[in-house]
Amino acid sequence: MNIGELAKTSGVNAKLIRHYEAIGLIPKASRTESGYRVYSEKDIQFLRFIRRARSLGFSMKEIKKLVGLWRNKSRASREVKALALTHVQTLEKKITEMQEMADNLKILARNCHGDGRPDCPIIKGLENNGE
Repeated sequence: MNIGELAKTSGVNAKLIRHYEAIGLIPKASRTESGYRVYSEKDIQFLRFIRRARSLGFSMKEIKKLVGLWRNKSRASREVKALALTHVQTLEKKITEMQEMADNLKILARNCHGDGRPDCPIIKGLENNGE
């Protein structure tokens, strides 16, 4: 199958497929005599795996590790679990930070009259760096 078919089947656009190949995340595609890339069902699996990992917020560095672990059939599941749990901690930290941002914005918005006057606590809050 060609790159367009792979993109459609895997849900990953052609530009990203080329990028993943260039950085070694997926194996280099075989090529026809005229230089066109040729992909297989295995490539679909790689891309779906990567797409799912991305949807869970893993970084490209983490995804490279996951792909390596996935390909290594003699891997220890503890390595995969440790990577996943480290990622969970990162996500939980981001959730806490985002909740704090939302709470701060709610306070600023609650104090804003939202009318035709130029005075705006939201602007003042941003201007004063929350002080």
